[in-house]
Amino acid sequence: MGSYAILILLAVLYVGPLFMLVNTSLKTMPSFMKDATSLTTSLNFENFSEAWTKANFPKYLLNSVLYTVAATTIYIITAVFVAFPIARKYIKFSGAVLTLFVIALFLPPALIPQFQLILNLGLYNNPIGYIMLFIVNPIGIVILVNYIKTVPKELDEAAALDGCGYFRFVWSIVLPLIRPAIATVVVMHSIGIWNEIIAPTIYLTNKDYYPITRGLIVFQGVYGSNWPTLAAAVLLLTLPMLVLFLVLQRYIVSGLTAGAVKG
Repeated sequence: MGSYAILILLAVLYVGPLFMLVNTSLKTMPSFMKDATSLTTSLNFENFSEAWTKANFPKYLLNSVLYTVAATTIYIITAVFVAFPIARKYIKFSGAVLTLFVIALFLPPALIPQFQLILNLGLYNNPIGYIMLFIVNPIGIVILVNYIKTVPKELDEAAALDGCGYFRFVWSIVLPLIRPAIATVVVMHSIGIWNEIIAPTIYLTNKDYYPITRGLIVFQGVYGSNWPTLAAAVLLLTLPMLVLFLVLQRYIVSGLTAGAVKG
């Protein structure tokens, strides 16, 4: 009974702010100024259309989708080809290499060397340079390595006997078998890119390249006093990642737990 009480309390603490955000987004400005915490008595969906128009959401949303899809696709493809030989121990000191990825999880981001690299490559204030910032993520490698360890190694030997090349084997056989792990990494990596605010502030100064998070800051600076419209803009920001999570959620638990015992 005590466990359920704790879970209910945690659920209230988590859902409470979200409920207040939804409640605020459905209020008119006069009703919000009258009582900010009361339940709304009418459904004012005009806040969403107003936020969509005033916040230049179509442009910023398209930029965020482009950055997220491009960076996540490149990362997943490269991460699988990196994780596979580490999991199978086809390279020397594979255990030490995996340990380095684990250590990288606890290190702060190297902002100054990263900035100098992008600047020297001539990719500052460039969408390509911004996408390059997100093609490395150690947690994804760790998840993929542990999941690949659960795939029978006999498949490697059978594929080799049939003359299946390395890249073809990974692409045609390994990738379909590790879909839960890939789905997990896709969600985690995509959410990280979508919610990023420091990187676009540093690396993107042209408004035409702003992602949705950076655009929301501009919107907040102009319409910050209009809290219902601002709340509606925040909800619009969260919707794409919520849809992605709902689509892939059935894979996430198995993708995170597989390999927890073995390897």
